[in-house]
Amino acid sequence: MLKLSRPFVCAGLLALFIAAGPISCAKHAAPAAAPAPPPAPVSVSRPTAAAPAPTPASATLPGRLSDAAFWKLVTDLSEPGGSFRSDNLLSNEIWLQHVIPELLDAVKPGRVYMGVGPEQNFTYIAALKPAMAIIVDVRRGNLDMHLMYKALFELSTDRADFISRLFSRRRPAELTAASSVREIFQAFSTVPADEKLFDDNLKSILDHLQKTHGFALNPEDAPGIRYIYEYFGRYGPDLTYWMSGGGGGRGGFRNSPTYADLMVATDGAGMLRGYLATEENFATLKALQTNNLLVPVVGNFAGPKAIRAVGAWLKAHNGIVSAFYLSNVEQYLNMDGIWMEFCANAARLPIDESSQFIRSYRGGGGPGFGGGASLNQGLYPMVVDLKLCAGQ
Repeated sequence: MLKLSRPFVCAGLLALFIAAGPISCAKHAAPAAAPAPPPAPVSVSRPTAAAPAPTPASATLPGRLSDAAFWKLVTDLSEPGGSFRSDNLLSNEIWLQHVIPELLDAVKPGRVYMGVGPEQNFTYIAALKPAMAIIVDVRRGNLDMHLMYKALFELSTDRADFISRLFSRRRPAELTAASSVREIFQAFSTVPADEKLFDDNLKSILDHLQKTHGFALNPEDAPGIRYIYEYFGRYGPDLTYWMSGGGGGRGGFRNSPTYADLMVATDGAGMLRGYLATEENFATLKALQTNNLLVPVVGNFAGPKAIRAVGAWLKAHNGIVSAFYLSNVEQYLNMDGIWMEFCANAARLPIDESSQFIRSYRGGGGPGFGGGASLNQGLYPMVVDLKLCAGQ
């Protein structure tokens, strides 16, 4: 049953909105002026090899995938699910927008975006407006979450409707499509969770996926979607990265940005670039989802299948990867001594000189949230890194 209490409510919330600052209690410091380089792979040989093969100039990516083709692609590209130390129900990267201006200068539009993890991908997608997006994550739960989001995007008419459905809270009557993202989250900040709305919405989500689209969900998918959706309904816009705990048992109310904080953050120059910042951004995601062009895939970055299968499919459709958001996954690949396997996999992706890795890294003056400084982001040309292992 949905738990209706709201234990994580910040004092002075309205005042923070008026001051145009973060919506949660977390204290945010400025990010580093110059990003530090990510840690180099450790104890790994780096053979010299030829650069990735050039990709075709013309693009023949589909303008839409049928429901059957979408589900076949999800199934065919995926590996068996793995685990991580937390559920990753949302990002903890408060500065993720800061790299967007540089990213827009570096990459070419209308290509293929790749990423890992939850909603931060939507913000990068809204900025880049790719022809297609593919999200690869080791956890089956991440696929379930993106299926949940898919249904919610398709069922919602505008941002306020989407937030109402996402958090199982009745839409405040004063909100319109013209409301700012701050006005929207301010209005929802005092709306309680609604158990009946939760039940109705969950049924709509599952019916939309299984009956409208006809997706043959795995036996664990419907319970997985419910598990995720319960946290969104329980905590609403106050949800943080740590609240569900996940496999590592590290749940609780650690000092990290809330969902609302992430949505009203800016790119450092004061420009709102979140995926809910404007109706245009929301419409970009809704169109991709409606056309079945945001494809979630289960796969280990260093695994034997997923990324290589993505690369083969993209090459067959003359698609080129514009950007690949890695978060800080390489930190764990290095710890396990398998970074070179990831490099060899990624070298199979179709790229060119403009294609960029988006890496997240710690240090350099990020905000002091509990458990260490927040992650900052930097861009790194994929061609440069992937020359190290292109022949493998």
